[in-house]
Amino acid sequence: MSDAAPANQPAPPPARRAAQHPAEHRISTSERGSFCTARCSCGWFGPARRARSLAREDGAGHLAAAGNQ
Repeated sequence: MSDAAPANQPAPPPARRAAQHPAEHRISTSERGSFCTARCSCGWFGPARRARSLAREDGAGHLAAAGNQ
């Protein structure tokens, strides 16, 4: 007998990589037109803001909530 899954069965999902859930959150900002958005390495992103300072505050709030100040 073989340990492989039968041909009609889907393969199991791949294991989650550490990059999808990093231990350390890293915030950056990105701009699209006249809007700025804070983004995190964990996948979180804030609302589009016209003021960069507000986008940075959104990112700082996310870091505080995540426990990485």
